[in-house]
Amino acid sequence: MSEKPVAEMSFEDAMSALEGVVNRLEAGDVPLEDSIKLYERGAELKAHCQKKLAEAEEKVAQITFDENGQPKGTTPVDPA
Repeated sequence: MSEKPVAEMSFEDAMSALEGVVNRLEAGDVPLEDSIKLYERGAELKAHCQKKLAEAEEKVAQITFDENGQPKGTTPVDPA
């Protein structure tokens, strides 16, 4: 398997790869050893997607609005 490292994937690429893993596992025609490797890859992809979503949610939460309800910038992220 010469797959791209998960840490280098965009959210969309990781989701697509995760869907591929799920489809292969659901097909049920993968040898046991390969199924284990696919499951491990899927778990890594899932964690990566969750991290990317959490980062996006944090960015959205930092958006500030002016008195007309229009986005005007972001608040500084708490470095804690």
